[in-house]
Amino acid sequence: MATAQLTRVSAPTPATQRPGPIRRHGWTYVYLAPFAILTSVFVIYPIFASLGYTLYEWDGLGEPTDFIGLRNFADVAADEFFWSSFRHAAMYTLVLVPVQLVLALALALVLNNPKLRGSTFYRAIYFLPAVTSVAIVGIVLKLMLSNFSDVLSRPLMAVGLTDQPLDFLGNPDTALWAVIVIGIWNTLGYNMVYFLAGLQTIPKEQYEAAQIDGAGKIARFVHVTVPGLRGVGVVIVFLAIIGSLQVFDLVMVLTGGGPYFATEVVNTYIYHQAFGGSIGSGGSAEPNVGYASAASFFFGIILLVLTLGQMWAIKVMRARKAARA
Repeated sequence: MATAQLTRVSAPTPATQRPGPIRRHGWTYVYLAPFAILTSVFVIYPIFASLGYTLYEWDGLGEPTDFIGLRNFADVAADEFFWSSFRHAAMYTLVLVPVQLVLALALALVLNNPKLRGSTFYRAIYFLPAVTSVAIVGIVLKLMLSNFSDVLSRPLMAVGLTDQPLDFLGNPDTALWAVIVIGIWNTLGYNMVYFLAGLQTIPKEQYEAAQIDGAGKIARFVHVTVPGLRGVGVVIVFLAIIGSLQVFDLVMVLTGGGPYFATEVVNTYIYHQAFGGSIGSGGSAEPNVGYASAASFFFGIILLVLTLGQMWAIKVMRARKAARA
């Protein structure tokens, strides 16, 4: 009798499970961890911690005990000085952003030319103000405008724009414009670098094909460069607008918000409320950290609404363009 051979059938093993996203991208989370921790400790936590202070009238010493509810927010909303500082920040933004972006794009186009000799040197020169301490820039330019204001005023007097020398930072009529001009020069390098990075992502074949089709420089710029920069351009505009509305250090060093509050912007207004020397319906010469916190949150809500409005406008424009196509 033939012996039946027994075959051992191994039990089916479960399919090997794929590692989760944390295991597959473990080092990514490790690299991001320090940034996430520092941001949580020094940004996110202070934001939520200061929210409680908005309900108190508090000078920053000891524990807040004078509970006033939402009165700080009501005072901020009704404070003409807050809205005046917001108008100054808006004027700074409305003038600086378009002028600076046009200049930055023009410089990026020139410096992106491979035939330009010494382009690296010129890039460093134009980017140098952006990486220089704002405090140093402000102090040096403040001294220059104070000591050489007559020299700068003479060309204006020669063409009849003014009949007397101007104190650019000491005159309420010219102080904000002087800050805007300095701001354009100081932060121009950032946007120039952003545009340079965007230009270098546009394939050269597109320019060559457009040139073969007979497109001139203007046509290549309109039909190749502008569409190629559309994605990075939206990001640059967002960053420029939000950054300009939050201007603080340059104004603080150059004018401190003066003269006669002619250059007071929202962040200097909040600073003065928190550390004393403040004005307004909710402020006094004494520090009021609760009021300053409420003003900061109120301004944050305004920025959030403006950002959402920009995103909605961009989305509508893209939808209309897609519909036309």
